[in-house]
Amino acid sequence: MKRFIFLGLVLVLGFSSYANGNKEEVLLFIRHGSSMDIDFMVEQEIGVMMSMLEEAGFKVIVATDSGEPIKDRSGKSKILKPDLKLADVKINDYVGIIMPCMAKGRYRQPTPEEISLVKEAVAQGKPIAAQRNAIGILGEAGVLEDKKCALPFGEFKGVIQDGNIITSSYCPYAARSYRTDDGTPELTKLFIETIKD
Repeated sequence: MKRFIFLGLVLVLGFSSYANGNKEEVLLFIRHGSSMDIDFMVEQEIGVMMSMLEEAGFKVIVATDSGEPIKDRSGKSKILKPDLKLADVKINDYVGIIMPCMAKGRYRQPTPEEISLVKEAVAQGKPIAAQRNAIGILGEAGVLEDKKCALPFGEFKGVIQDGNIITSSYCPYAARSYRTDDGTPELTKLFIETIKD
């Protein structure tokens, strides 16, 4: 419950600090499924992304495949309620897309809607940031061809930017597991700078 309150406070404080209400919108897209440690990931990954984006003056719109609330590990308490479902997203409304990892278990093929979202954003020249497991959506959408990107394993680790595409190999869960730095703050910082350039 404390995590839900924390996110609620971030939203309230972020929105109330701008009187005109005409902030540019960023889409934070969360893939469906359960995280290995959903409470931790909502607080340490999504919460950090949202806080940084709102402090930079953006309005964050959260979308999921289903549009249903994300619940804690017990499945009883809502810890984050998305603003809309992926099918209702109009990419023209957003200045960029950021996709957290959410530490899912085995890899799941992206849906046609997810692939279409990424392709359309790239076609419009919008910045896209993807962390760890979410990088697979970019690969399946074919937008990583001739691009440098971070990978969970192998040579290209850390946070890598190539044009409007920013990728990070370490989400909070992976950073904790491998005892390395979490890429969430740097990924989000580069994403914000790219939008503002």
